[in-house]
Amino acid sequence: MKKVLLAAVFLAGFSFSYAQESKAAGIDPNEDKDLMTWYHKDFSTSKVYGVNTANAYKYLESKGLKPKTVIVGVLDSGVQVDHPGLVKNVWSNPNEVPGNGKDDDGNGYIDDIHGWNFIGGKNGDVDIDNMEVTRVVAKYKPLFEGDDSTKNKANQAKMPEDFAMYMKAKELFNKKSIDAKQGLQTYTMINDLIPNMMKLLGGKPVTAETISAIKAPTDQKDAIAFQVLGQVSQSPEFKGKSSADFEKAIKEQMKEAIDYYAPQSKQYDLSYDTRKEIVGDNYDDYSEKNYGNNHYEGPDAEHGTHVAGIIAGLPQGNVVQYGVASKVAKIMSVRTVPNGDERDKDVANAIRYAVDNGAKVLNMSFGKPVSPGKSVVWDAFKYAEDKGVLLVKAAGNENEDVAEHLAYPTNFKNVADEKPFVSNVLVVGASTNKNNELRASFSNYNKKMVNVFAPGEEIYSTVPKNEYKYLQGTSMASPVVAGAAAVLLAYMPDLKPAQIIESLVKTSNPNTENGFADYSQAGGVIDVKKAAEYAYTNFYNGKTTKPARSSKSVKKTVKK
Repeated sequence: MKKVLLAAVFLAGFSFSYAQESKAAGIDPNEDKDLMTWYHKDFSTSKVYGVNTANAYKYLESKGLKPKTVIVGVLDSGVQVDHPGLVKNVWSNPNEVPGNGKDDDGNGYIDDIHGWNFIGGKNGDVDIDNMEVTRVVAKYKPLFEGDDSTKNKANQAKMPEDFAMYMKAKELFNKKSIDAKQGLQTYTMINDLIPNMMKLLGGKPVTAETISAIKAPTDQKDAIAFQVLGQVSQSPEFKGKSSADFEKAIKEQMKEAIDYYAPQSKQYDLSYDTRKEIVGDNYDDYSEKNYGNNHYEGPDAEHGTHVAGIIAGLPQGNVVQYGVASKVAKIMSVRTVPNGDERDKDVANAIRYAVDNGAKVLNMSFGKPVSPGKSVVWDAFKYAEDKGVLLVKAAGNENEDVAEHLAYPTNFKNVADEKPFVSNVLVVGASTNKNNELRASFSNYNKKMVNVFAPGEEIYSTVPKNEYKYLQGTSMASPVVAGAAAVLLAYMPDLKPAQIIESLVKTSNPNTENGFADYSQAGGVIDVKKAAEYAYTNFYNGKTTKPARSSKSVKKTVKK
């Protein structure tokens, strides 16, 4: 599920929070170009925990190394491949003829020019899908809590692992479905109260003085609106705003909240399922791989497009944003994540597709608490490891210890295991630009199961409709690291995934405040230049890189 935490808002009589992509509060991107690119900064000179992007390139080039293009698979909600800030860095399949309706390269996917969509079909594209806990409850409830108690007990005894997963899913389903219903009701109510709030303000700014001067309303709706105003007037997001600016800001926030909660009526609906109608595959057949379509963007590509820009965005026009691997990476869009939870079958197939089509780094900014097809995904992890492909995964946004609350897919088959079962998975937590609060408040963590931290708060990048936006989450930190890995691999193409991981972990800039050192193996935030020095010294040291790939095919396919 794609999600990024937004700050909780507390109102008189009740409190609420929601998980959603959002613009960093109070930021005008036209006025703060330094903030647009803060995550690239050099910590040694700025004292801001950026990843030292520019100096990494300088170091690698000073060694006479010539970069080779690295394909990065973005397994996500989709990517706007013709975005002006991305189009020059989008992968094109050199063995496929665009638009001829044929599988020219014989890989089983017709016209897969820029990637593939595993959550689409002849009848369109999946937008909203269930949460995994919903699917698990719908499937197993008749087996474990059906009308026949004798059969229930027999099934529970016969399938103990499935029963344990069902009980966990049931608990989460019951809680989350109620939260979703209450959240939608709450935000809808506040949205409906906006005209009342504006009437009470009477055109005056949102200040304590304005609020204190309002006579206590006798009308019930006005009285509730007055309570809301009293609370939000203390929030930095609204405090001191003019009446007009307040109205615009609160309408935007309520729309984001409602847009987040409204789909959950389907995500937590046990009978809702558009998979068969749209995709048309036999979902229970995990061996099936030839399904989907070539719709690289899909109905909601904000998350995936933002991720792609962090990896390989290019400055264009007056926009200064650029990705960590903007000089060396090409983005392959593999649509895998709906508005809901990704399905294990699609994740496994997406990994294999990206690997088979030349991606050397895969970014996976998604996760969920249960995984009925985890073994199939683990097989795909091993397949990628055997092919020398690095998988970079977001740690998750629940502010939890991932050893206590697993976020699938995970590279640990058992929490008690000392080491992961594969050597090619890099798990990333999210950091901020505030040294005394370096771990983002939403980021998951664990000394053993999270490898590194990287910038993931107030990250500016590409979004659909040729636009840009600030988003936050481990979903944003993961592509920072995927980009860093691509830089190392571009200049030192013989590096193994485990060597890249070691280089990033061993050279992270440490921080000991507020327990940050114990939140990951690295105990710090990655530094690409230091990682490049480590990799060159320990794993490469004077080796001659292979000749750079000819740029002719890249230029030709981009024009297509």
